[in-house]
Amino acid sequence: MEFPPNLLPDEASPEWLNKGDNAWQLMAATVVGLQSIPGLVILYGSLVKKTWAVNSAFMAFYAFAAVLLCWVGWGFRMSFGEKMVFFLGKPGVALDQEFLLGKAFLGLFPTATMVFFQGVFAGITLILIAGALLGRMNIRAWMLFVPLWLTCSYTVTAFSIWCPEGWLAKLGVIDFSGGYVIHLSAGVAGYTAAYWVGPRYEKERERFPSNNMIVGLAGAGLLWMGWSGFNGGGPFVVSTVASLAVLNTHVCAAASIMVWVLLDTFYFGKPTVFGAIQGMITGLVCITPAAGVVQGWAAILMGLISGSVPWYTMMILHNKVPFLNQIDDPMAVFHTHAVAGALGGILTGLFAVPKLCRLFYMVPDWEKYIGLAYGLQNGATGAGLRQMGIQVGAIVFVILFNFVTTSLICLLVGAIVPLRLHTDALQMGDKVVHGEEAFALNADSAKFESLNNNKIYDTQEFSFVREPRALTQLQMV
Repeated sequence: MEFPPNLLPDEASPEWLNKGDNAWQLMAATVVGLQSIPGLVILYGSLVKKTWAVNSAFMAFYAFAAVLLCWVGWGFRMSFGEKMVFFLGKPGVALDQEFLLGKAFLGLFPTATMVFFQGVFAGITLILIAGALLGRMNIRAWMLFVPLWLTCSYTVTAFSIWCPEGWLAKLGVIDFSGGYVIHLSAGVAGYTAAYWVGPRYEKERERFPSNNMIVGLAGAGLLWMGWSGFNGGGPFVVSTVASLAVLNTHVCAAASIMVWVLLDTFYFGKPTVFGAIQGMITGLVCITPAAGVVQGWAAILMGLISGSVPWYTMMILHNKVPFLNQIDDPMAVFHTHAVAGALGGILTGLFAVPKLCRLFYMVPDWEKYIGLAYGLQNGATGAGLRQMGIQVGAIVFVILFNFVTTSLICLLVGAIVPLRLHTDALQMGDKVVHGEEAFALNADSAKFESLNNNKIYDTQEFSFVREPRALTQLQMV
């Protein structure tokens, strides 16, 4: 029996290439890219005040482009290449055809596919960090921050957790598709950078209304549906585990939305679109480290937890803890990504199913991946406790490493250009920073021409706002 001509191997389709896996991985990478461009561009540009719509969208747009260039220049090999030290790979370009057309380190597809897939993951991480810095960061400082953070922080975490040679990967940490590498890292880094940059203009902290909530929902929808590629691409193969991961992702997000909306309704007297979006994000983030290694009932339970614990930290605890109150985080990245990501990592250590871990990892020592609940059930309590300890230990590592690295990067960038915009720019926003306005009428266009010549990057001292700011639903939307 002969294969059809389209399945016969040739120079462009070597024997090791699985066309189905390659097609799915390219599609998964593309929809993850759509989460950023245009998803988060739309979401940020819509949820901020009108005067900051262009700047907020541009920060995301720029970051995606800058990350991809740095990624093929040196980032990919630092994250997934030959080991230099136990936590980092050797820098090297990922542009040569001999390298890109060869088989990827995992999966039955070319390295070029893997480079793109991992590149869009790196891109969205920097964009998530931007959510904590909207409305006041010097755009030139952001342009320096992006490549520095990708190089000094993201590559270390990615190599440690995702690369087969990474030290946490060898210990057996479970991070199915980025709960640690992307979301916990972005949440901690964004909050740390927000401390160093300082708060928004005082009046904007008091009231920062969305300029278009309906369009914001469109951006949120792209983010939600794009998560099919985010978690469905995690196994690097078209498999039953990929299907389970996609279903668990959306079930968890739906449960989280329901809980968040109900809590808003009971506590504030009315549900809000902003609250529903936050609940969606926390559910998606929480399930990410566990998507393909937990059962459906566990995904729903994780949704109930991710819709309630971050809600409490964001809406109640935030107002009671002075330190949390002082740091300005417009998109609540700390609560929706750091808190939800840490929750997801811990719950993964509790609910990970041994059989699903075997199907996902396909390694001889798969027995080391076992959730505590199943360890208790199967008489492997020690193995379950070990897994939980590794999950918690990885959380501590990611938090401490990103806090230190992000602080050093901010200090370095701040020594070159001011981290924070000049006071005049803080008051006028897009008109001064970019000479553009998101909703300018044709008759107004001439007014902006002279603004491009304004000097807005002069160094100016600033102080943090020390007065507590109540974080309420009305303020945030």
